[in-house]
This record gives sequence, structure tokens and C-alpha cells, in this order.
Amino acid sequence: MTKLLALLLGGAKFGKLLTSAGSMLVSLVLYAFIFGWRYAAGFIAMLFIHEMGHYVAARMKGLPVGLPTFIPFLGAWVELKKLPHDAETEAFVGLGGPLLGTVAATLTYLWARNAGDLGWLLAVAYSGFFLNLFNLIPLPPFDGGRITAVLSAKVWWLGIPVLIGLFWWNPSPMLVIFALLAAPAAWQAFKHRATAPAYYQVTSAKRWEWAFYYFTLLGYLAVMTHDVHALLRPHH
Repeated sequence: MTKLLALLLGGAKFGKLLTSAGSMLVSLVLYAFIFGWRYAAGFIAMLFIHEMGHYVAARMKGLPVGLPTFIPFLGAWVELKKLPHDAETEAFVGLGGPLLGTVAATLTYLWARNAGDLGWLLAVAYSGFFLNLFNLIPLPPFDGGRITAVLSAKVWWLGIPVLIGLFWWNPSPMLVIFALLAAPAAWQAFKHRATAPAYYQVTSAKRWEWAFYYFTLLGYLAVMTHDVHALLRPHH
């Protein structure tokens, strides 16, 4: 019986691994048809590293978490099987993705500059910077919403004009989907804050600390996204 149970559990774990790998492969093929294999592989790698940042951060906090699942043209996500017990833990898990993703984008950028490659490799670096910058929008369910929850729920109101501005600059059905996802999440988060103040209770020193982490990363990503885009512009 013990061996059978171990076999079943092993099969379940293998099934989860297969689902993660399968969704990654489907996304890779679809992106490759549009953007080419090299860029598609680099972009998928950036998504994977970003999600593994969340995965590692969740495991560091003792939270059970699933492997990344990829959704073509929407991105990827990892499933938290147990919710964080306070806003600071949620912020820690939320920061893990953009932080590790930024490291990967920076290393790719340095690799591209060192190799003198202003083509696909630099484009992959740009996608990494932009992906992580986009995820710092201060509104649930974006990572920025999870991080800024530890500061104040009022910060989320800044995310609404950001989404509107992005849609005005580059209208996209994806932004509409993200807006629809963000609306109920933000409303529920506001109600949660009102009904469970202990969840959001942190010291002023901690709020300043998390504000420093968030705005430092946000500023770095904004500068790098702008500068790498400027480097790519003459080559397109």
C-alpha cells in the first residue's frame, strides 16, 4: 500500500511537471511562428525565470506552490496552494518574480552588449525589462499590487490611470483582459483591508523599507526599458 501511494504521488508530481512543460512548449511554438525561434525561446526563458522568482520566494516563506503554467499571449503564473498569512509575506512573494526577472534581463543585456549583438539578444533583454516593469503596475493582480499592498491600498489607484495610459498608447485586447481581472481583485482587496486590518499591519519602518525596494526596482526598470528601446530603434 505504501509503495502504491508513493507511486501515485510520484505520478501526480510527474503530471504537474508535464503540464508545466507542455504549456511552455505550446507557448514556444506559437511565439516562434510570429517572432522566430530564437526570440521566442529567449522570451519564454524570461517568463520562466520571472515565475521561478515567485516560486523560490514562496518556498522560502514555507508556502506550497506549483510549477509555472504558461498561457500563450497572456504570460505565465504559479499557483499558490496556501495564501500568505500577512501583507509583508505577500509582498515578498510578489517581489521575487520581478527581482529575479530583472537580474536575468540585466545579464542578457550585458551579454548582448559584450557580444555586440543589437538584434535578437538585445530584443530579448528588452522584453525582460518591459515584462518586469509591466508587472510592477501597482494594482492587483499584478506583482506591483501585491508589493504595494504593504504600503497602502490607496497606491492601487495609481494603477488605474497607468492601465488607461497604456491602452491609449497601444490599444490591445490583452490590456482589456488585465483590466477586467484587476477590477474585482482590487475591489476585494479594498474590502479585505477594511475587514482584516491585522493582515496589513506593519510598522512604518517596514513600509519605508518596502517603498524603497519597490521604487528602486521600478526606477531601474523604467530607465533600462527606455534605454534598450532606444538602442533597438535604429535597427528596426
